[in-house]
Order: sequence, then C-alpha cells, then structure tokens
Amino acid sequence: MGKKSNNKFICTNCNAVYNKWIGKCEDCESWNTLESFTEETQSFSKIKETSNNISYNKIHFADLTEETEIIPRYFSNISEFDRVCGGGIVCGSAILVGGDPGIGKSTLLMQVVANLSKSYSCVYISGEESLDQIKRRAVRLDVVNDNLKIASASSLIDILNALKELNYPQVLIIDSIQTVYLESVNSIPGSVSQVRACANELVNFCKNHNIVLIMIGHVTRDGQIAGPKVLEHLVDCVLYFEGEKNNNFRILRAVKNRFGASDEIGIFEMTEKGLQGVDNPSALFLNDYLTNTSGTAVFASIEGLRPVLVEVQSLLVPTVFGNPRRAVVGADVNRLSMITAVLESRAGILFSNKDIYLNIAGGLKITEPALDLAKAATLISSFLEKSLPQKTVFFGEISLSGQIRNVSHTDKRINEAHRLGFEKIIMPKLNKKQKDLMNQETLANINIVEISNILELIKIIKS
Repeated sequence: MGKKSNNKFICTNCNAVYNKWIGKCEDCESWNTLESFTEETQSFSKIKETSNNISYNKIHFADLTEETEIIPRYFSNISEFDRVCGGGIVCGSAILVGGDPGIGKSTLLMQVVANLSKSYSCVYISGEESLDQIKRRAVRLDVVNDNLKIASASSLIDILNALKELNYPQVLIIDSIQTVYLESVNSIPGSVSQVRACANELVNFCKNHNIVLIMIGHVTRDGQIAGPKVLEHLVDCVLYFEGEKNNNFRILRAVKNRFGASDEIGIFEMTEKGLQGVDNPSALFLNDYLTNTSGTAVFASIEGLRPVLVEVQSLLVPTVFGNPRRAVVGADVNRLSMITAVLESRAGILFSNKDIYLNIAGGLKITEPALDLAKAATLISSFLEKSLPQKTVFFGEISLSGQIRNVSHTDKRINEAHRLGFEKIIMPKLNKKQKDLMNQETLANINIVEISNILELIKIIKS
C-alpha cells in the first residue's frame, strides 16, 4: 500500500468538510456550496515498512534557561499597524490580513512595506496586479523608493527561487495567497488544496530564513478568510480589515496574535494619499455626539489595551407586526434581548409592543459585556423620552437579577473619560483593588456615581 487518494467535499462558505456530496451544508445551511477536492495521504503500514531506511535530521533540544538571541521587532512607523501587531513586527513571523474586496488591504500593505523598505530589504509580490498597476498605486500613495522590489508572479516555485536569488529579503508581501499555485498540486489556484499547500510551504520557507511573511487573504460572503481553516493556524497573526466602502474610516482588528493582544484594533482614515492612522479614536467616534437627544449615551470601551469612547444610540417605535423587531448594528442582538427581558422583569418597563433599533456609531463592533449599562441607559431614555445627563459616561455588566457587575480596566476607562472632558461616570461599585489603581487626581476631578442595580439607574435618569 502506498498513497491513498481520498475524495472529499468542502463548503466554500464555511469550510466544513464532508466525505460525500450533499446539497445543503449542515453547518452553515447554504445550498450547492460543496466542492470536490482530493487529499492524498500515505498509509501507516507503508511508513512502518520504510521507516528503517529513512534518514533523519537531528533535532536540537534546548532548556528554558538557555540564552537565545532576542531579535528586535521591525517598525513600519505606521503606529496603528505596529500597535495591532503587538508593538511592532516580530522577525520571522507570518501575518495573514483579510478583508472585503476594495476595503484597502493592498493599499495598507503597500504603505507598510514602503516604510519598512527604508530600513530593511523588502519584496512585494502580487498575483492580482501587473507591474504597471503596482507602480501606479505606489505613485498615487507617494511611497516610491529604490529599495522596494516588486514583482507580478503566481508560481510558488518561481517565487521561492527569486527569493533565493535576492539573498533572502527580510520582509515578503504576498498579494494574495489565493492566487499562488504549486504545480505539483492537481487543482486550480485558490482551491483548498492549493491554498493549504502554498501557505504551508511559504510559512516554513520564511521561518527557516527569518523572513517576515505578510499574506493577503480573500474572504467569504460571511466575512471569514477563504480557504481551509488550517490557514489561520499556520500563521502567527491574523488581522481583519473592516469598514464600509462609503465610509472613510477603517478598522484593523487582530483576532489572533502570538506576540501581542488578540483583540487590539488600529483605526485608519482613507485619504487621497492612502490610509492615515487615527491617534485619537475617541474624539473621532464622538465627533457628532448630540447631548440633548433621548436614546443616546457614551460608553467607555476597551479595545485590546486601548480605551475608546463611543456613542450608543437606540430608538423605540410602536411595532406594526405581532412580533416586535430587534435590529442591532455593532453589538450582540442576543445580549440586547437579555437586557430588555431584565428591564421588563425587574423594573416593569415593557418593550413587547416596541420595535428596538440599536446602533454603535462610527462602525465599531463591540462584544464586551461592559456595554450592557450603556444599552440599558439608552433604552430607558428612549422609553421615557428623556435625554441622559450631559458629559456622562456609562459602563457596567448587567446580570439576570438586575445587578450591575464590575468590569475590567476600570481605571483606563475613567482616565479616558476625564481626558476628553467628561464630568460624570455611572458605573458599578468600585472594590478596594480598583480604587488603589485609580489616579487620585482624576478621582478628585470627576464625579463617579456607583450603582448596584438597574433601579438605581432608572432613578438617576428620571431625576
């Protein structure tokens, strides 16, 4: 027995694998999304028969006390990108950047590699654009320099041979991994087999030669990076580029990072000269904040290690149909349903005959439970048609019993609110450890209102 050919089927929408073709994917419930691919494996019996004739490379084992050379990180001098990477790019790391078509992935990486090329040897290889198109984009972004090497290629063998001829550059950009193909794999570029094989070869090659590898990945209809899920396991860092095409602002979010915070974000503004980092995102998200309107509140969020103040908006309207509608943008709709249930059960505020529309202004997506208190405040404000106290920030988690629970990074949230001129914080009760972390000067200059349940929140809003 030698190699066995296993014919399997993979869903192009969610990457679920099946042994036989079925019309509807059981995981994502999409119809006609299964594609066939062949997976070749070597049988265990064959490996056992030939194991005595295999020559092995000696593996070096080290203990934790053995000193190793610490190579400093590479800095692109684009602060928002370096922040998301964990404070700079680790030498020999592999980074995967995904995002919707036209969102600005190639633009961002062209700016990053152009900056890096001032200090390091860099190569930009595109399988989607010609040399002329790459040059035109560099001219438009005003990042033309003699140190950056560019090429248009798709063959993996040609790419690796070219890197050897260039004496192994320090940074490699691949745009995109779905366009690269390996001749020995019998499938079209972008297929599961090709993406898996090419990514594996590229990552191993770059790690063996301490090359920073940054790959652009296409995304599926539901926003996931296309190809096998193993692609995300191969790399050290997975970044998603988010934003609306009709909005000038973009968010770069780390969903996996072996060398930094896995939930850090970088915020960019799209300009004529490319993407520019936003140093003060709180001021950006609160730019059009209206203080005298019911149903609006300011929430102190923590994104990675950074505090960001955002506006939370809600609107209540009488429902036309039997089942009231719950429409949410930028937050968890299930958590909104839980908060409305708590307000109905514990405070007697009925939403069963109201459609609820809730929005996080600016396009930011927030999942942390600390958003609960701001959501509840906007819902109560809309229900009572009464605006919330001016220059006030809300944060805290709401339990099913109606209690307000503590959240992490309280000191950072309060300091950011104070820095932006807010005068009042409505939040859970501080414990001794949190009080010790707080800046005493900040505490003296801001009014902190500690509450323990939603009834106290309603009393504050009514007063």
